[in-house]
Amino acid sequence: MDSQVVIWIRVAGMLGVVAQAPGEPFRMVAEKQAAASESLFAMARAASRGASPDHVMSAALNPYSKRTQANSRRLTRRL
Repeated sequence: MDSQVVIWIRVAGMLGVVAQAPGEPFRMVAEKQAAASESLFAMARAASRGASPDHVMSAALNPYSKRTQANSRRLTRRL
């Protein structure tokens, strides 16, 4: 649910429907790069500890989930 909210608000911001911070598009790209790096590291750490495949995937998705929830809270505060 959080990811859909974030996508909707960011698309609406790019279309000019809602106001967005000037650096929001850059922030969006930078966050994705950081989340991808953190995700890869978490996945490698879990796999090196012998975790099951579903735990490895969970570790990989956790950084994205945290950022999405934080973005949802931050972006909906302004609405």
